[in-house]
Amino acid sequence: MAAVAAFVLGFAGLSAHFAVSQDGSRPVTRTAKQPAKLQLISAVPIAEESEALIDLASINRSEVIGATAFEAHAQCYEDNPFPSAKTCGVCHPKHFREWSVSPHAYAQLSPVFNSFQNAENILLHGTLGDFCIRCHTPVGMALQEQKGGSNLDRHPTAREGITCVVCHRINQPNGRGSGRTNLVAGGENQVVFGPTGNTHFEDVLADPDKYGVIKTEKDETVRGRDGHAQIHKFFQLGTSGFCGQCHDVLFPLGFRLEDAFSEFKSSPAARKYKLNCQDCHMGKIEGKPSGFFFEPVAKVGNAESPPRRRTSHFMAGPDHSVIHPGLYPHNPDAIREVDEDETHGLATMAEWIQFDWRKNWGSSKFEQSKPKDYQFPTAWEDPARRQKARKILNQQFRLLTVYKKKRIEVLRNGFGMSDVQGMHADEKGLHFKVNVVNLTTGHGAPTGFDGERPIYLQVVVWDRNKQVVFRSGDLDGNGDYRDDHSFFVHNGKIPRDRQLFSLQSKFITRNIRGGEREQILPIPYSLNPLNFDRPALRPFTPLGRPLGARKHKQILEPLGNRWAKYRVPACNLTGNGPYYINVRLMAGMIPINLVKTIEFTGFDYGMNAREVADAITRGQVIVRETGAVFNCHEE
Repeated sequence: MAAVAAFVLGFAGLSAHFAVSQDGSRPVTRTAKQPAKLQLISAVPIAEESEALIDLASINRSEVIGATAFEAHAQCYEDNPFPSAKTCGVCHPKHFREWSVSPHAYAQLSPVFNSFQNAENILLHGTLGDFCIRCHTPVGMALQEQKGGSNLDRHPTAREGITCVVCHRINQPNGRGSGRTNLVAGGENQVVFGPTGNTHFEDVLADPDKYGVIKTEKDETVRGRDGHAQIHKFFQLGTSGFCGQCHDVLFPLGFRLEDAFSEFKSSPAARKYKLNCQDCHMGKIEGKPSGFFFEPVAKVGNAESPPRRRTSHFMAGPDHSVIHPGLYPHNPDAIREVDEDETHGLATMAEWIQFDWRKNWGSSKFEQSKPKDYQFPTAWEDPARRQKARKILNQQFRLLTVYKKKRIEVLRNGFGMSDVQGMHADEKGLHFKVNVVNLTTGHGAPTGFDGERPIYLQVVVWDRNKQVVFRSGDLDGNGDYRDDHSFFVHNGKIPRDRQLFSLQSKFITRNIRGGEREQILPIPYSLNPLNFDRPALRPFTPLGRPLGARKHKQILEPLGNRWAKYRVPACNLTGNGPYYINVRLMAGMIPINLVKTIEFTGFDYGMNAREVADAITRGQVIVRETGAVFNCHEE
């Protein structure tokens, strides 16, 4: 009944359809409430009137129009201006493996992000522009792709989010521009930019007997391995300022949506210990300065380059995947494009979405016990192909497990929690408290998109008969804790959790006539039927706050702490002591009420809101846990 109630109260009418185009090549995302004519439009990889930023405008259009669709696709990407990370991974397998399962690699694939930025643009009638998506797919925006298109229609490199070329094809500081960067376009032989320059690469080029011939320019007459022409040293790449290009976000409405870089600049890590973001987030241990690996950074053929400092590219955080494991982590053996054969990957994204991994397709147990009349999609009728898919998925699951450990590691290095303290009883009930601590010196906890980051305490107290007498931080039927944004609380089905301890910041918007209110999305209501994102008529700097919306931070400052105090009302006590206390510090990716708020745009990959919400709830992790036994004399 709880599951039924959760669907009726929180997700009524949220079902999404998964349709396949006539050629069976891709799914189309739409909600049940959207007519077919409002389906997401296929993204155009290159705008027809693109100027000379990339070298594709010179393609003869008459030849392209006259060719078949597959031939046109192949011709358009023959000279790829932004090579895929899979290309880089041939010589940098460790970097690729770490990056492939990182939040950077998931940035554009996330169905929650895509629906979120679509919802913001719809509510603001398109005036938000590329503000959100330019950080999540800089390549896609450089290629002038549509902002609201499905990932299945995007350029392969654009789907990779913060991919290799996004960091290693930048050659000038861009400041705190909320992701507004310039990428250097070019094929595999283009110059790349790194923290150390060309010295080590020159050693590799100078030893063809060991490493083979590496082609530094495109020349079909020369046999050899393609490589970048040179590695230029870019001084900012090893500094925190480089990270600040995206990790300090000033929302167009006038307030700071994300503050990670600004928090760092005024933190003890920067001012006292002279650390950089990379010291904590690209070292041996996630979330703390721990030194770097000293090992080869490249493997050319069977020969490894001389050892030197190598940075980790996991860069784990609180986010995790909610999509099909065939789509993520990025795997060269898994995905091919529609016009490619299986030497480039086992299946297309649309085909992977049809593979029911939860029913263990391809496993020995399933294949031996399935009914003879079991119906498979056309793409998966071949049992040998299903078995290949299962082997790939087993690799994916192992890598996802590695990332989960890294994710918990960075969270545990960021958050601490004391034992249960201050236990006493009086006529009002039982009292106790715990102290939650920010263990980092570099920024707040949580940081970044803290307005949608549920970090909270989950508390349960029960008597010797295992009867629960107190709860706080428990979840409603949708997966939200019982705060003011819970739809179950709004509907009066459950009471608000008045003792909830949460570090999630809140968006505050001004009402039409005075006063303020909390909102899930930071968009104020307007008397104007066309709600535009327009510049303020007055400067907000002298006022000390933005005019239309702001963020009420509830995070912990670097090395800061906050006590969570609890009282079990006397009327709840059963007299069957002692009482047992369990306290868990929980971390989630986003609140489920955000999924409800943005669901009207639909979700990519044919997912519906219930599927997304359940995957997010399953991804919550226990960061810290403690307990105590409360012995008291009850009259």
